[in-house]
Amino acid sequence: MRTSFTLAAGVVLAFSVLSLSSPASAQVADSLTIYNAQHEGLTKEWVKAFTEETGIAVTIRQGSDLEIANQIVQEGANSPADVFLTENSPAMVLVDGKGLFAPVDKATLDQVLPGFHPANGNWVGIAARSTVFVYDKTKLTQDKLPKSMLDLAKPEWKGRWTASPSGADFQAIVGALLQLKGEEATAAWLKGMKENATPIRGNSTAMKAVNAGQFEGALIYHYYYFGDVAKTGENTKNIGMHYFKNQDPGAFVSISGGGVLASSKHKEQAQAFLKWVTGKGGQKILRDGTSFEYAVGKGEASNKMLTPIADLAAPKVEPSTLNNAKVTDMMTAAGLL
Repeated sequence: MRTSFTLAAGVVLAFSVLSLSSPASAQVADSLTIYNAQHEGLTKEWVKAFTEETGIAVTIRQGSDLEIANQIVQEGANSPADVFLTENSPAMVLVDGKGLFAPVDKATLDQVLPGFHPANGNWVGIAARSTVFVYDKTKLTQDKLPKSMLDLAKPEWKGRWTASPSGADFQAIVGALLQLKGEEATAAWLKGMKENATPIRGNSTAMKAVNAGQFEGALIYHYYYFGDVAKTGENTKNIGMHYFKNQDPGAFVSISGGGVLASSKHKEQAQAFLKWVTGKGGQKILRDGTSFEYAVGKGEASNKMLTPIADLAAPKVEPSTLNNAKVTDMMTAAGLL
């Protein structure tokens, strides 16, 4: 069955709403509404520290990447949102393609690593995550691991691995593959995935299934592994983590994005929020917190548990051209959605 990310006309997405504000500063002129598809806990940390430092009150409306992106498109110039935050960049591309973002201030773009914002500067990276292959150490040794993500479509991997194709995380990975290798190679890989992989819902569930011995490996993002290790480690005790590196499509680093809505009535505050998140305050929360996402600010360190982002040898991907509509069409045609 095809998964649709388009909301019917007149249907309003039901958000969970959280207001975080300082009583002394909760004024309409000094407030923000954030449509948030990033991890809720991380955004709450950012907002709490930002409000404490600036006195700007913030309301968070929580949802998922493409649901919120479609909601913003539906609302258009009437959207109450000031800022949109995502886990993956294709949702940013959808909103930007409709001309609904205001350009991000140059000072904000300049404090982020090269390649972590689109060429047009209409949104900016706020964090990043790496594609990895987690594997059952009791079944696979280093010499038996796939050298490339493309190897997972080969017949010898039939029935041995899993992923969550319905999620925005995985679709961003396929979007990078499409950009890097083209439509023919992507269609062939998706066909191989349909034959070889067992779909499962959710990256955490996929990782747990590998740890439990149900599969030899799973294609996910890195932070699920580190998040579990930092807690009890019960879902990672049998797991190793493999970085493909070598500019392989499987070494794709996905950008979490932030943008200011062109319709915002609080653009100054919205721009200040993005500058703060990508600056020392926001990136320190990434470094010291429990999200285990990569910092993207220039000169800012990531959590010490992580392989340095410069050592991931990720392929160069232009984030503004990650085409989620094409990806979902191709995945549907392959029987994965």
